[in-house]
Formats: sequence, structure tokens, C-alpha cells
Amino acid sequence: MFLAILFLLVAIFSAVGAYTSFKGKNFFAVGFSLISVAVFGFFSIATLYSLIVHGTGAPL
Repeated sequence: MFLAILFLLVAIFSAVGAYTSFKGKNFFAVGFSLISVAVFGFFSIATLYSLIVHGTGAPL
């Protein structure tokens, strides 16, 4: 549970970083931030979904 919440916080901070990088027209950083949002967001949502539906922390 802690790992899923930590990944969700990383995804949120990466989204904020993508916004500020886009404002500063740093598109290389925007790309890496969006990739981080996609990866960490997917794993956090999948883990939370697995905890709620299946009762285990491992995504099935």
C-alpha cells in the first residue's frame, strides 16, 4: 500500500514538473516527465486496483 501511494506521489510531482517544463519550453524535460507520469501512474493505479479488487498488492 505504501509503495502504491509513493508511486502516485511521484506521478503527481512528475505531472507538475511536466507543466512547469512546458511553460519554460523545455520539451526534452516534458517528454521525460510524461513518460514518468505514464509509468508511475500505471503501476500505482494497477496496484491500488489490485488491492481493492483482489485483496493482494501484486497486480494480476
